[in-house]
Amino acid sequence: MGKVLRAVLVASISALAVSALLRLYVPPQDTDRQLTYLRQTLDAGAGEGAQTLFPEGYFFSHVLYGLAWVDEGKRGGDRDRAVREAGWALSRLDGPEGTAPFADSLAPRYGIFYAGWTNWLRGGLLSMRDDPEQRTRFEATSREIAAAFDASPSPFLQAYPGQSWPVDSTVAIASLRLHDTLATPAYAGTVQRWLDAAKQRLDPATGLLPHVTDPGTGRPLQGARASSQSMILRFLPEVDAGFARQQYLKFRDQFVDRPLHLGPAVREYPKGVDGAGDVDSGPLPLGISFSATVVTIGAARVNGDDGLADALSSYGEVAGVPITTWHTKRYAFGALPIGDSFLVWARTAPSAATPIDGGTGPLWKAPLTLILLVLAGVPWWRNPKRRKQQRDGAEVGGVVEPVVPERL
Repeated sequence: MGKVLRAVLVASISALAVSALLRLYVPPQDTDRQLTYLRQTLDAGAGEGAQTLFPEGYFFSHVLYGLAWVDEGKRGGDRDRAVREAGWALSRLDGPEGTAPFADSLAPRYGIFYAGWTNWLRGGLLSMRDDPEQRTRFEATSREIAAAFDASPSPFLQAYPGQSWPVDSTVAIASLRLHDTLATPAYAGTVQRWLDAAKQRLDPATGLLPHVTDPGTGRPLQGARASSQSMILRFLPEVDAGFARQQYLKFRDQFVDRPLHLGPAVREYPKGVDGAGDVDSGPLPLGISFSATVVTIGAARVNGDDGLADALSSYGEVAGVPITTWHTKRYAFGALPIGDSFLVWARTAPSAATPIDGGTGPLWKAPLTLILLVLAGVPWWRNPKRRKQQRDGAEVGGVVEPVVPERL
């Protein structure tokens, strides 16, 4: 029985290592399985479960699902299904559970987080198929967002009473740019004023948009952090491609790291700065934010850095422990579906027309490849001296007695 158990263990370790090695080199092509899994979890209450983890858990679970379908539909997927699923996600956000965490007293209504993300999703839905009712809502919310920015002394509006994060305003401004590509242009002035004001309020330590700002003035209260930068840089190319390119390169230089000299990952705080994790970043082993690392896949893609996007995605295939069935795919054994939502949204991001030179090359895979090859082969290795001793064991009374090694 001992030999059987050992053989099973050896085969299992080797198979897992070989499987991880294949995932490292074969790009994932299973977006449909991921989305199928997410719809199943949402129908089973994953959004409500995520809401117990952080204030926007329900919202992000649905909006990211809808946005991933928008990207999938626009790049040639099943357009009818994409429209149907994105519309379903938007309807869930329009309902009482979607608006519950937000204050309807803010301008725009429910705050800039809610208004910006829903407007972006509604615009994405309209970019796939026109709908008079959705178009009316899109126009009205765009006007409300623009009016709020035009009336504010700060470029960073409140998401909650007395609380302001620049990332939320970036999403909303991107939705105004989207409006001007789908309908009669109306908000170029608002967008330009926002850009001018935002550039005057950069984090002095990193030169990037800050993480938290004073809700009245927009003055930075907390420097740049990857959990918000990775999202900012997903939307900033829609606002101003040149400014986005500058911001992205600064971010890549200061936040992308290689912990333990393995695959690339993203720090929550700039290199040389340590800080505590929170609900935005999650735990920070070796300073790395898993959530920011995942979202950076999409940020890298839309900024033309396909080399880094592919590297982060491939590393995630190894570290994320995916489970694939005939119809579904989940990561981390399905323990945290909201993480799958962020990942599929990141991976469906479109590539920029203009690539960035000097990105991550293929050599980053070498150390990880070596580790996996060792894990695949070592369990099968047996000491040849030990095997010879067993063969040369003396038979006494029909019993094979192993030879005891001499003392040194």
